[in-house]
Amino acid sequence: MELAVYNIKGEDTGKKVTLNDAVFAIENVNEHVVYLDVKQFLANQRQGTHKSKERSEVSGSTRKLGRQKGGGGARRGDINSPVLVGGGRVFGPRPRNYSFKINKKMKDLARKSALTSKAAEGQIIVVEDFTFEAPKTKEFVKFANNLKIADKKSLLVLAGQNKNVYLSARNIQNVNIMTASQLNTYSILNNKVIVMAESAVEVVNNF
Repeated sequence: MELAVYNIKGEDTGKKVTLNDAVFAIENVNEHVVYLDVKQFLANQRQGTHKSKERSEVSGSTRKLGRQKGGGGARRGDINSPVLVGGGRVFGPRPRNYSFKINKKMKDLARKSALTSKAAEGQIIVVEDFTFEAPKTKEFVKFANNLKIADKKSLLVLAGQNKNVYLSARNIQNVNIMTASQLNTYSILNNKVIVMAESAVEVVNNF
């Protein structure tokens, strides 16, 4: 698959870049593996520090408040009973680790499946390698307007770190920037348009 290369003014440079079919046009797109990879990514973001007090942890007397039978209501023991307001919580959340592992080959297949779907839908744009002389949000807004992606959630993929470009886009809503080596299934699917620098395409083609 070939895509036209644009410059930061949104003009077609006349150059073409070839996307590796083994990455951007695989035959066995596996939606279940994509689901597992996204699920793992989101699970690994969770801190898992949630905690609520259970009956034995609530501060209060352990004296039995009423008789066992004949009160006309539900049985209850001390003031820490979950039945009462201010009592402990039944089966409340406890700190836990939500992360889990999936095989590297599955993660690679999931990422290639996501890239294939984006390429098939025409949601990948390739631009010439560029930088800004200084961090300026105005310059990045102009760049987005030139590519007609200002109103879309977009991901800019660079070959390496570029501080000026990152700082220029940091304050813009719905714009994400990462290097090609950091590219993952969730980031690909969570953005409407993928904008790749020309040198980043070479890195992704070798996935």
